[in-house]
Amino acid sequence: MATTIESCNAVQATKKKHLGIPEAIFVEDVESFMKQPGNDTADAVLRKLDEQYQKYKYMQLNLAQKKQRLKSQIPQIKQTLEILRHMQKKKETTEPMETHFLLADNVYCKASVPPTDKVCLWLGANVMLEYDIDEAQSLLEKNLATASRNLDSLEEDLDFLRDQFTTTEVNMARVYNWDVKRRSKDNLLKSVEKS
Repeated sequence: MATTIESCNAVQATKKKHLGIPEAIFVEDVESFMKQPGNDTADAVLRKLDEQYQKYKYMQLNLAQKKQRLKSQIPQIKQTLEILRHMQKKKETTEPMETHFLLADNVYCKASVPPTDKVCLWLGANVMLEYDIDEAQSLLEKNLATASRNLDSLEEDLDFLRDQFTTTEVNMARVYNWDVKRRSKDNLLKSVEKS
């Protein structure tokens, strides 16, 4: 009994895990599937399956865009963390740090930065906040861990989505083939009746 409950919970956890992506059910017995309510004709079923397939395509596009954003965000966070670590080392000295600031694409300005224990971070949406270097470092490390975790989760969701594509495509092929066989059988019966 306990094993059944545990396996049921594991299945539910797996289903919830994939960002609400509905699971495509494999149609094993097309004959009984076509007898279910709502599956009146093969064309209607193929339209439903195609609609489901298009929804999966849309989800894939959105997930791929999120993945690209995260892939560009992670190196930026790492670079900012590296700069913070360098500033933390220079914080103890009294001499200013010589650096080049990016003003625009391929336009830099030479600057001298005095030792400081404060930094300003762009948070997005035109918001910048001042932090202690230690606070900024812990915030960026947390953001890096979250972004990496989200990227891993997106990879899993994209893999799950690929499986749903395959299942839906196979279902469409099976229903189409079933319909072709049914029509050829009907045509054969009609030709035998005419004879």
